[in-house]
Amino acid sequence: MTTTTPSKPDTRVDSTLSKGLAILEVLTAAKGSLGVSALARQLGLTKSNTFRLLQTLVALGYVRHEPDKTYSATLKTWQVGRAVVENLNLRTAAAPMMKYLADETSETVYLAVQDGLDVVYIDKIESVKPIRSWNPIGGTAPLYCVGTGKAILAARYGQLRSAIAAVLTAHTDRTLTDMKALDADMSQTRLRGYALDTGEFRAGIKRLGAVITLPAGTVVGALGISVPDVNLSDGDEARYGALVQHAASATSNALSRL
Repeated sequence: MTTTTPSKPDTRVDSTLSKGLAILEVLTAAKGSLGVSALARQLGLTKSNTFRLLQTLVALGYVRHEPDKTYSATLKTWQVGRAVVENLNLRTAAAPMMKYLADETSETVYLAVQDGLDVVYIDKIESVKPIRSWNPIGGTAPLYCVGTGKAILAARYGQLRSAIAAVLTAHTDRTLTDMKALDADMSQTRLRGYALDTGEFRAGIKRLGAVITLPAGTVVGALGISVPDVNLSDGDEARYGALVQHAASATSNALSRL
């Protein structure tokens, strides 16, 4: 009897493509633009090779050549990433956990994704209570002052902090407009696993949110519960926080299986 060994898939990597993607990864993670020399040093490439790759990325629209002769990633990179998120069918993956949250709390439940320095609500389940919060699907809110937004912001704070610092605006008397206070809040959010908005966007409305991620840790959205203060009983805040954290984690696991 003759046996054959299954052939292994060809795992060769195109070096030019991998170097170009490495440049994009560095530029999208950078807080500012970078020059050819800095990119070459960071990636271990020659300056001439780095320059040629940058010219290709500029021609394709993924990189912009700045007036000071440095380079930065364009929004095209973000647009591609957003399209990937949409193709993951985030709504379908999150639907069971949204229903779970609605059943457990009877409050309004939101699914949100990042859009620049805002969140956009892409799905929701309305509260069945007579006093409820309301935001439409397609509505937006600043990242730094709602539960879903703060959950996303905490997960990406290193990348977004400087941009957020430039746009902090008070929406209520509870909005965090001091960076030291926001730094502390983001640290606390990461430690407990969910974000809490104590009426920072709309007075009298508390929102709790937790981030949804892919297996590698990439942030793709957040689940949140929106609760009028008058509906809260003792212990509800902590219970709702644990529920939304569990729901977001379960949704992340569901995405990993798609």
